[in-house]
Amino acid sequence: MLELIFLGTSSGVPTKERNVSAVALKLPEPKSWVLIDCGEGTQHQILHTRLSLQTLKAIFITHIHGDHCYGLPGLIASAGMSGRTDPLYIIAPKAVQLMYEAIQGNTQLHIPYDVHFIETELMATYSLGNTEVTAHKLSHRVPSHGFCFATTTTTNELQTDKLEQDGIERGPVWGKLQQGINVTLSDGTPLNASDYVKTTQSTQRIVIAGDNDQPALLSSVEGNIDVLVHESTYTEELLEKAGPGPQHSSARRVATFAAEYRIPNLVLTHFSARFQATSSRGDSINDVKVEAESVYDGHLYLANDFDTFSLTSVGNLVKNELLL
Repeated sequence: MLELIFLGTSSGVPTKERNVSAVALKLPEPKSWVLIDCGEGTQHQILHTRLSLQTLKAIFITHIHGDHCYGLPGLIASAGMSGRTDPLYIIAPKAVQLMYEAIQGNTQLHIPYDVHFIETELMATYSLGNTEVTAHKLSHRVPSHGFCFATTTTTNELQTDKLEQDGIERGPVWGKLQQGINVTLSDGTPLNASDYVKTTQSTQRIVIAGDNDQPALLSSVEGNIDVLVHESTYTEELLEKAGPGPQHSSARRVATFAAEYRIPNLVLTHFSARFQATSSRGDSINDVKVEAESVYDGHLYLANDFDTFSLTSVGNLVKNELLL
């Protein structure tokens, strides 16, 4: 099961309730997870979760802006100080690597494990066990990308009707066949697992986008998208006041794309600091929700820091109980 943990949901600057951009994606393999963006303070946010820097497999940075990458050098350093020895792979624009190397060189930062940078534009497909990652160009003031995480699950369905028709009684034999193990019965009859097991594969796709004022660019993703995580910095009214682009998206703009491409689960994040929890002090975060709901009738969520979601095997995104 895939799981999303939001570590920062503010844009530009942190607020008292929201840190800047970062989201963790837990993979199906035990204790395996990746980080998408790493704004300032991300490593402190991680301390409030059950995530460990020892089991972090890779970091994906959508673009060079500070609210998405200023936390990277500190996180890399802390992982080393906490005893990490496994290599760490960072998929990011070249500018992020140059930033990190400048900080490392000028602060005499020693890292006791290998840090490997992969330039986003040069990455074709990045493999993480059963998950394949592809990058998709977006529209922003600097080069920005969205990442599609496509996880393939293989299921072995035991054909119980056929087993019963052939007079094979329930028991350990059934279990071995379902595991793909050929069996010889006590009377010498051989049973091939392939004759009694139907193998099916299904792929689930989670797309996590960086800053982007043209959500339709994500139509480059091959296959159906099960979950879209996209910035919704403004409402349409505020976006029009923000000045010439390319800049950010509005809730309406993202939700319209999700509706047109029949994406069943949409999570909005990266909200302007001007949005408050209540409308009595100015612009309300509820304005974002209302605007998105006006054009999208799928499962809609506005992420808060530490919100956790699980994607079930049937494609439903479920919000989990908060565990800190």
